[in-house]
This record gives sequence, C-alpha cells and structure tokens, in this order.
Amino acid sequence: MTQLDCSVTSCLYNQDHYCAKEDITVGGSNAKKASDTCCESFRGKNGSASNSVSQASSTVDIDCEASSCVHNRDCKCCAESIGIGGGSQACTCRETECADFCCR
Repeated sequence: MTQLDCSVTSCLYNQDHYCAKEDITVGGSNAKKASDTCCESFRGKNGSASNSVSQASSTVDIDCEASSCVHNRDCKCCAESIGIGGGSQACTCRETECADFCCR
C-alpha cells in the first residue's frame, strides 16, 4: 500500500489529510504532467455526513491509469508515498491531481 497525503479537504473521504476509502483510482491515461491526472475517487462533501465512510488511514491501495508515470506498475501505484492535491476548493475530480506524478 502507498502512504497518501491528501490536501483535497472538500472530498467526502478526506479526514485530516488521510483517506477513508480503502482504495482510490488516479486517472490520466494520457498524462504528461501532474495537472493531467486526477483522483477519480473524489466525491464532494456537499453536506454529506462524514460518518457514512470508513475509518481514515494513511495508506491506501491506488489503481493508476497514468501509464506514463514512473510509479505505475501494471496499473498500480508503487510509490512509497504520494500526495493528492487540489486543496479545499475542488468541486470535481478534474480539479484534483496526483502531485507526485513523474513522466517516464
């Protein structure tokens, strides 16, 4: 599993920069830079109760569609740790990104 630091505080699964989802998907099949990626698992809070999700963890399994990333091995993220960025203003998954994407 990969250590995850998520700054997307507007996400339903974000609890103190940890993720309350057991696995996430990083999108960006044609990515050449971090801004071409996104957290496909992002869900806006929109007033939703955070008690409807699992306990947050600092590590998660990460499926990765960014095939040009050096951390992608067979569609899985193999980095020791990554950050998902987008801050508190993200309203859609397209406003998030894998901050540690590194093109081969």
